[in-house]
Amino acid sequence: MPREARKPATRSLHAPVSRSGRTAREEKVPFEVEEVLARVRETVRGFADAAMFELAARGHASLFEQLVGCILSIRTRDEVSLPASLRLLERARTPEALRRLRPEDIDALIHPVTFHEQKSHTLHTLAVRAEEEFGGRLPCDARVLKTLRGVGPKCAHLALGIACGQEHISVDAHVHRVTNRWGYVRTSTPEQTLAALEAKLPRAHWVELNRLLVPFGKHVCTGTRPKCGSCPVLSMCRQVGVRHPR
Repeated sequence: MPREARKPATRSLHAPVSRSGRTAREEKVPFEVEEVLARVRETVRGFADAAMFELAARGHASLFEQLVGCILSIRTRDEVSLPASLRLLERARTPEALRRLRPEDIDALIHPVTFHEQKSHTLHTLAVRAEEEFGGRLPCDARVLKTLRGVGPKCAHLALGIACGQEHISVDAHVHRVTNRWGYVRTSTPEQTLAALEAKLPRAHWVELNRLLVPFGKHVCTGTRPKCGSCPVLSMCRQVGVRHPR
């Protein structure tokens, strides 16, 4: 008697997880970036937005304001940098207004952020250059922005994406870690990750990538003990470098 045909296995949103938090090798499926980002997009709906996007949602969407917010966010948690950005921008949201403040005044407003004293001088210098060289209106030009003190590729790209609608990828610690952990890119530095993502990620997702992966990296795909057991993309994630998942 012929054997009864085995029914094809059905795949759920979450693949089975072993004690180590890994799916069995045979359960891993090809990585489809559109599907991965759709699942991440749904997952982060209940989390706070990344600081720069939240700043724009609160009415601070100019290029200058976005650069101010990004500089304050460097090496600082969003929960600290966002309130500091709001305090400062409520007092001075234009280059002209910020230039009138002394660095000590700026420092008092941003004091909780990391490197606050250094950043107060950086922001004052930014305001002076913006006013004196560009008449208070910074150009939507990445090359120009990256000549400004304190503005690297991450801040320039994110500010241009939000304020100017330009397609740029902003790579921070979360974007670098998560995309490498997925196995979507295999790089050692954020700069290498930027180049790799520019080469393969569809342009439609360039700006939103940071918006999605900052909360995803903070709450699900964390730096230590990532929540692989409840991750919506576990079946596609290669879990590169994961040692002690939850």
